[in-house]
Amino acid sequence: MTRYQFIEQVAATEPVQVLCRVLEVSAAGYYQWLSRAARPTPSWEPAATAAFSRHAQRYGTRRLRAELRAEGHAVGRYALRT
Repeated sequence: MTRYQFIEQVAATEPVQVLCRVLEVSAAGYYQWLSRAARPTPSWEPAATAAFSRHAQRYGTRRLRAELRAEGHAVGRYALRT
């Protein structure tokens, strides 16, 4: 959970300005984060999550990439790192 997500959850009970000060983020940054459009989930992400879980969460990016490419997903190692 990011700081911004935490602020979003607690904002109903606590003032945003106080939360931002305590978490050392700017209120402007929080409001900008709120207004951003949500990124669409890449088509390979559910397959990567399933493969990672299937292998006891021990596969690295190289093995995951090879498995996803074998399944027909075009994905690079660095996209898998996040």
